[in-house]
Amino acid sequence: MSGQPASHRRNRLHLLPALACAALLSACQQGAQQPEAPAPPAPTPPMAQETPPPDYPPELACRQVGGTALLNVALAANGYAVKVEIVSSSGNATLDEAAVAAVREWKFRPATVRGQPTTSKLQVPVKFTPPNPPPDECNQYL
Repeated sequence: MSGQPASHRRNRLHLLPALACAALLSACQQGAQQPEAPAPPAPTPPMAQETPPPDYPPELACRQVGGTALLNVALAANGYAVKVEIVSSSGNATLDEAAVAAVREWKFRPATVRGQPTTSKLQVPVKFTPPNPPPDECNQYL
């Protein structure tokens, strides 16, 4: 530095406080920026959890009557059905009633929005397949 004129050394010395101030301001601005909030969880659909099979009326099982009932199910945020309606019949009113009664008791994992349980709707098929071989008590129904 001794080989440089005094005016150059003074100019450099005057720059030091300005550079230090700029560095401090930059650090303050970076600290003041808020980190980006994580994205909310993706919505999830409801899912059946506890679905015991419906009661299969023995007289219909013995006569080999079966079918599939398609049901619209409205779920509360707690995962229980609040409304169950028949969309398409199994072809047998007794089987349809058994399907509705069973689904009213089923437990579902509720749908979620932003990670919170919410009400939802879904369609549920309930299939009745006659047992093979027929139950032993069929002799009384034939």
